[in-house]
Amino acid sequence: MKVDRRDFIKTSGMFAAGSMVLPPFVQSCQNVQISADVKSYLDHFEVTTEMLQKVIATAMSKGGDYADLFFEHKISNSLALEDGKVNRAYSNIDFGVGIRVLKGDQTGFAYSENIALDDMLNAAKMAANIANSSASFTAADYNEKLPANYYKISKKWEDVSVKDKVPFVQKVNDKIFGLDEKVIKVNAGMSDESSYVMFYNSEGRLTYDYRPMISFYAVCIMQDGEQIENAYSARSVRRGFEWLTDDLVDELANEAVEKTNLLFKAGKPKAGEMPVVLGAGGSGILLHEAIGHTFEADFNRKGTSIFSDKLNKKVAESFINIIDDGTLPNDRGAINIDDEGNDVQKTYLVKDGILNSYLHDRISAKYYGVEPTGNGRRESFRHMPLPRMRSTYMENGPHTTEEIFAAVDYGVYVDNFSNGEVKIGAGDFTFFVKSGYIIENGKLTTPIKDINIVGNGPQALADISMAANDYKNDSGTWTCGKDGQSVPVTLGLPTVLVKKMTVGGTNA
Repeated sequence: MKVDRRDFIKTSGMFAAGSMVLPPFVQSCQNVQISADVKSYLDHFEVTTEMLQKVIATAMSKGGDYADLFFEHKISNSLALEDGKVNRAYSNIDFGVGIRVLKGDQTGFAYSENIALDDMLNAAKMAANIANSSASFTAADYNEKLPANYYKISKKWEDVSVKDKVPFVQKVNDKIFGLDEKVIKVNAGMSDESSYVMFYNSEGRLTYDYRPMISFYAVCIMQDGEQIENAYSARSVRRGFEWLTDDLVDELANEAVEKTNLLFKAGKPKAGEMPVVLGAGGSGILLHEAIGHTFEADFNRKGTSIFSDKLNKKVAESFINIIDDGTLPNDRGAINIDDEGNDVQKTYLVKDGILNSYLHDRISAKYYGVEPTGNGRRESFRHMPLPRMRSTYMENGPHTTEEIFAAVDYGVYVDNFSNGEVKIGAGDFTFFVKSGYIIENGKLTTPIKDINIVGNGPQALADISMAANDYKNDSGTWTCGKDGQSVPVTLGLPTVLVKKMTVGGTNA
């Protein structure tokens, strides 16, 4: 039986993993007892266990220490509304395999968009060239790894048509216009993904994952006299079609209008060094960018990060616990396995103020003599995995928000960041704040907008003097970039007080 490649690519997304019938040519090649779930993924990618072994053997033929295969089939859709109508839609299918060979801390990598055996063998030969000696390789026994399931869904996105999604985008448009007469324009849209992943390595581990994703956003543009303002509201999760509800539409619309209205009243604080209160939730972007990246083990292994000599040392107050977690149910940053086939976990980066762990992939874990933390991530099969964050957040602290505000005579409260820039080595950062408030005598007073906050990540961490018990995870459309790769993440924070940072404002 021969399956036409184009027909497979066109139709494979119509089927659910675990529900396919194994073609006779695959069945006849299977000499190893493996589960129906793994067989369904072998079928999905039209490969056999014998093919996997041949490709791995070729990848290891020049004396590599380790090799792995990362298969991916991703089905992506998006649609967008402007001027009251859904006028753009896009679909894409991505398919292929990435082949990696490790020799010491060096990596050989190649990929193929065609997974016929000859194409995979050619890519494996290229990746194998990172090593330069002849070597015999004996395949390990298959070790099938049943993955976790942190994103249970009812209806997959490949089973949902465009006409099923359009009404929700139209509703958020109509809702925003109905909430305030100052609204002059709405941009809205959603995107969804279904990714099938299969992994096999030279140690015999064979595992897989199905990764759904949905993102839904709305931009509200309002005008009052000559003044025009805009604000953005979004949610992104690993859920199925059942996640789209009228309540979600109302939540996005109300948030977008509320954020935009605030900007009409906003000014700027006095410029200078002052206390800064970071609001619960989205302010975690500062934690992610200014601190989280410096905990990634490749930066520390290479001595680039300012934290490279601070493992097991005090870096913050004793009530501070910072976590990177891949196990949050249905979270945008959750993964059932990482992109090296490793189990994921909840990792304490800072425990009781002590730097407890870095974020490890296979290479850094071997260097430090520890187990991988499940942070080996890649943008697609075309990329090598790197230590990357998943959901990075700080746990609740011992204070209340009232106590935190009462401790500030004059400072700023910020809770809505739009972008920033961070230098990983030194940890210096500049963040652009979309909105917040001035704090005067322990009270929120004048709204503020469009200011910069400048500081140093490790110093800001050390200067967190209070943390409230109101932790919030921000489920926005956060995407983390590193070395030209982007991966989905989330972040979170309770309300915290940083004793001092430099705030841009007026000199008056």
